[in-house]
Amino acid sequence: MRLRIVPYAVLVLGCVFSVFPYLLTLLTAFKGPGQLSETMPWEPGLPPSTAAFHRLFASGFGGYLANTALVTAGITLGQIVFAILAAYAFARLSFPGRDALFWVYLSTLMVPPVVTMIPLYLMMQKLGLVDTWAGLMLPTMLGTPYAIFLLRQFFRGIPADLEDAARIDGAGRVRTLVSIVLPLSKPILVTVTTLAVVANWNSFLWPLIITSSENKRLLSVGIALFKGEIGVDYNAVMAGSLIALAPLLVLFIVFQRFIVRSVAVTGLK
Repeated sequence: MRLRIVPYAVLVLGCVFSVFPYLLTLLTAFKGPGQLSETMPWEPGLPPSTAAFHRLFASGFGGYLANTALVTAGITLGQIVFAILAAYAFARLSFPGRDALFWVYLSTLMVPPVVTMIPLYLMMQKLGLVDTWAGLMLPTMLGTPYAIFLLRQFFRGIPADLEDAARIDGAGRVRTLVSIVLPLSKPILVTVTTLAVVANWNSFLWPLIITSSENKRLLSVGIALFKGEIGVDYNAVMAGSLIALAPLLVLFIVFQRFIVRSVAVTGLK
């Protein structure tokens, strides 16, 4: 009996450690400046205060939120479209060097993004795209190796007979992709979209480097600079973090069934 309790105790302990930072963020965001020093970090502030949120939005945080939503939507749309096209080509089209090209492209996952950051910035500078929306979005808009890998693996698991039947009926490659492959790929498309939204929503280093004007500032950069401008205002920083975190939590809760299903199916390919 004791041996059976140990795994559950470990899981509960791990759950506590995982949830505690989020709980701390929530509690701190609704504390007033005085309550922060008068209460323990894990104690709620009574009565709850929304002063931190007022200070946050008075500093232009609403604009950062809108910028982040716009950039995330644009980059995610580009990544999904180009990843679908590339993955379908690697999964279904036959051309010389297809597999070699795919594995060479996939190997770029082993290169840390920070290694290419300076060369990428110099390229944007030469093109005159520094501190522009194009410079902010283009480098990551044309698909990612991981997304292409996941989609390729899923596409390869779809029976080729379905596509052959569509081509016999006169459907071309594009029609087959849109009418046959994509409707069968909803789970993996949801997963890839969710991963792309999370990555782009939380993007920090590249927006910090490529942009300098306030009207192009994103959430992650805005929270960091907000902290630096007014000192250590933990209430406002935590309020901003809570706002930035909320959409991602909602996204995962809504689509977790598709995510688990797609990862399980992809892993069997």
